[in-house]
Amino acid sequence: MKTAASTAPVDPRRPRDGRRKMPVALLAACTLSIILGPPAGAIVGGQPDDGRHPDVGGTVLYYPPRDETIVNCTGSLISSTVFLTAAHCGRDGTRRSVSFADQFDPATSVRHDGTFVAHPGYNPAQPSKNDVAVIVLDRPVPGVDGAQLPRLPEAGLLDRMKADGTLNRSTRFTSVGYGFLGFSYGSGSPTPVRGQSRHFAVGSFDALTPDRLHLSQKAALDDGGTCNGDSGGPNFLGAGEGETLVIAGLTSTGDTYCKATNVTYRLDTEAARQFLGRYVPLP
Repeated sequence: MKTAASTAPVDPRRPRDGRRKMPVALLAACTLSIILGPPAGAIVGGQPDDGRHPDVGGTVLYYPPRDETIVNCTGSLISSTVFLTAAHCGRDGTRRSVSFADQFDPATSVRHDGTFVAHPGYNPAQPSKNDVAVIVLDRPVPGVDGAQLPRLPEAGLLDRMKADGTLNRSTRFTSVGYGFLGFSYGSGSPTPVRGQSRHFAVGSFDALTPDRLHLSQKAALDDGGTCNGDSGGPNFLGAGEGETLVIAGLTSTGDTYCKATNVTYRLDTEAARQFLGRYVPLP
């Protein structure tokens, strides 16, 4: 992978206080996904993040067909040296870079290098299983406030919520990513609207399976969601004043044109916890 050395100063870690002051809004921009794998829902119908989620970053790679360095997926810093993302966003053992810039600029955005480690049970032929990975960074990210980092859920959290009725159609989740903003429609095929900047949106609960949390991103229901390039990005439990630091699931796939469903990989399952427990303490 080609990466350009950055001469920019170390990026400051901005406070998260503003995230709880935003009104509930639709999700917005997603980044181009180049890694082979299922299409991930883009941040569509949302808003620019403007520093509200400073510990959400984009994975950076060089894309030869366009001779560009781009953000191709999304993820979250869950310790000063561990970046959480989706397994289909990279290849096990390869070197990857991460940027936390609100708007990624290949010439100036600070990057943090590390090694991509996929869940050992991930198989691209069965993408609904074990779609989780980490990038173990070479050095700690400066200025990290551990108390404000995104958090993993407790074991079986979503199952308990479903059983007690607190996971229902009115339950809201906040999705964050660098992916496509959606698609434009003209006389030909739909054309993706590229993102490369961090956006967020809010969607509502749709369905729960043993491995997946399905979220609605239907505009008719006032929901936003994800698109290509948002893969690996967090879907925080709650929205607006009620948004929490808990990542209920990682954006994993969705419908082709990012209009209906944001399908996330659950992090409260035993398979996810066994893997992630190697890198961070589990709640």
